Amino acid sequence: MTTILTITGSDSTGGSGVQADIKTISALGGYALSAITSITIQNTLGIQAFYDIPAETVKGQMEAIINDMQPDVVKIGMIRNISTLQAIVGELIQYRPQYILYDPIVYSSNGDQLMSNDVILQIRHLLLPLCSIVIMRKNESELILGKNSSVHVLYLDDHQIHGQTNAFSSAIAVYLSRGLSEEEAVREARDYINLQVSRAQGPQSRSTELYNEFVDTVARHFQTNSDVAFYANCLNVSSRYLAQVTHRISGKSPKNIIDKTVTDAIEMELKTTRKTIQEIAYDFHFLSQAHFTKFFKKQTGLTPVAYRKAH
Repeated sequence: MTTILTITGSDSTGGSGVQADIKTISALGGYALSAITSITIQNTLGIQAFYDIPAETVKGQMEAIINDMQPDVVKIGMIRNISTLQAIVGELIQYRPQYILYDPIVYSSNGDQLMSNDVILQIRHLLLPLCSIVIMRKNESELILGKNSSVHVLYLDDHQIHGQTNAFSSAIAVYLSRGLSEEEAVREARDYINLQVSRAQGPQSRSTELYNEFVDTVARHFQTNSDVAFYANCLNVSSRYLAQVTHRISGKSPKNIIDKTVTDAIEMELKTTRKTIQEIAYDFHFLSQAHFTKFFKKQTGLTPVAYRKAH
C-alpha cells in the first residue's frame, strides 16, 4: 500500500484539512500519514479561532514519520506562520521526497485570509522552489506566485466547493505514489473529482431550522426570560453557536432579538391597555419600575411615560 504524508491543518467539520485528505487518500487505496500544523475551531458557519501547533512539534511529527515510513509523496496545505514554514522546508530539503504537492490554504470558505502577507512572501521564496505541483484557485495565483513563473501550477475554478482542492491534490498524490506520470496523475484525479462532485453531499448546517426554533421559543418565553443562556439551553446548543446562527441569518445577536421582542410587546401594552407603568414592569418581570424605564428608554429613546403620551 502506498503512503502519502499530508502536512496541513485540522478541520473539525471534515470538509477540508487533514480529515478530507485522509478520506480521499483512503478512498483511493492509499495510506495517509499526517503532520498537523494548526487546529481550527469551526463549524459549517465558518472558522472562529485557530491554535497553531508549535513549529518544533510540526517538525517532530514530520521527522518521526519520515524516518520510519519514508513516503515518496508529500502534500502540504495550511501553513500560517514563518517558523512552521521554515521547519517544514528544512525537513523537506533534508529528506528530498520524490514529489511535493502544495495546496495553498489562503482563504476560508467565507473569504477570510488565513495567513499574513509576510508568510505568503516567505512561501514564495522558500517553499515554491521545492514543489512539483501547486494546486490553487485562480484568484489566489497572483498573491501566492508573484512573478514566479517556473512553478507547475494547476488551477481550479474560484467557485469550487469547500475542500475540493484538498480532494483534488490528495488524489493527485495517490496516483503519483502509484508510479503514474504527473500528466496521468492529474488526469485521473480530475476524473475522480468530477465523479465526487456529482455525488457531493457535504455536512448540512441546521442553522435556518435552529433560527426559526429560537424565534418561536422567544415568542413563548420572552415575558419571563431574557437571558440568552436560557434559550441556548432550551435549544440544546451553546450560546456562542446560537449567536453565530442569528448573526449569519439576521445580522443580529440573540440578545438583540430577545430585547426587540420584549420591546414590541411592551409598546403594545402601553398603547392598548390602561395598566400603570409599574404593573407593566412587573408583568414583564423587571426588578423595578426604574429598571423597566431604563431598559425601555435604551431600546426606544423614550421613557414609557413619554412613549404612552406620544401614542
